[in-house]
Amino acid sequence: MRELRQAVIEYLEQAKLMQVATSSANRPWVCSVWFTFDADLNLYWFSWTGRRHSRELESNGKVAGAIALPQNPEDMPKGLQFEGDAKMLTNKEDIDFAIGIYSRIYSRHSVEERINSKERPHRFYMIKPTKYVMFDPSGFPDEPLQEMIM
Repeated sequence: MRELRQAVIEYLEQAKLMQVATSSANRPWVCSVWFTFDADLNLYWFSWTGRRHSRELESNGKVAGAIALPQNPEDMPKGLQFEGDAKMLTNKEDIDFAIGIYSRIYSRHSVEERINSKERPHRFYMIKPTKYVMFDPSGFPDEPLQEMIM
């Protein structure tokens, strides 16, 4: 049987898009964002500061989310969810780190161009997960629902 942390890493390496849930005044919101991750399994994405999820994070950094890989109805279901604390990165060192790992997957030129935009400034955000929950009957047949507290 695979170790859960390694299974989460392998799953994150295959995925590119995640759904992030934010809330404000008891009104939840879910959005989809392109993401990457670091060795500590923190999640990073890049977004326009005017988007609803970006604005809501200013007052409430508690988030949840899901990462889904392409599946067909006949496939064994598999999924990864998380909860944690999100924030906009403001420290230059943190932003440079995020640009570096994000640029492994996405265009560095496009990222820097959007950061410097006067009309629609984009920023990096990071989620520090407090928990990952994986559902994987094929990888964990005896206990398909696995929780990893961070």
